[in-house]
Amino acid sequence: MSNRLNNKKIAFLATDGFEQVELTKPWQALEKEGAQLHLVSLESGNIQGFNHTDKGDSFTVDKTVDEVNAADYDGLVLPGGVHNPDALRTNDAAVSFVRDFFKQHKPVSAICHGPWTLVEADVVNGRTLTSFPSVKTDIQNAGGNWVDEEVVVDNGLVTSRNPDDLDAFCKKTIEELCEGKHEQQAA
Repeated sequence: MSNRLNNKKIAFLATDGFEQVELTKPWQALEKEGAQLHLVSLESGNIQGFNHTDKGDSFTVDKTVDEVNAADYDGLVLPGGVHNPDALRTNDAAVSFVRDFFKQHKPVSAICHGPWTLVEADVVNGRTLTSFPSVKTDIQNAGGNWVDEEVVVDNGLVTSRNPDDLDAFCKKTIEELCEGKHEQQAA
């Protein structure tokens, strides 16, 4: 453990249907660096991970989105999967939670379909980011500049396309969390 993220508290926002490896691999990478992690979801109990279309493991929720505040965290990670961000973006408390990280200039990382929640939070306008290709039009319609790259960093926002990009995604997420506040990041 290198402890580069000691004293950093990071929220992972997810609900049923998240792509399991897009939560577990960043979780392990951040935990290895000493971060304190909370799995935040829409309801208490457990949420269901998926390995593409097959059910994966069940994960225990640490806090509900109604119990948390972005001010309590140093950063946010949004795993993908299709159902997960689709459900999150229809929940006002989840969308507000995400938006607040941008208002507070804190690092946010989203992978695969995770940027759908960013679109709903109205924080992609004028930013360059990537995602799973099917989210491209939504990002562009929200004023974002979509690019097909392994990992994109835009002033504290880290995005990647799919599980194949996880090594680069984790590396850049850790770098942005180490840097901390991003004053130029606009909500």
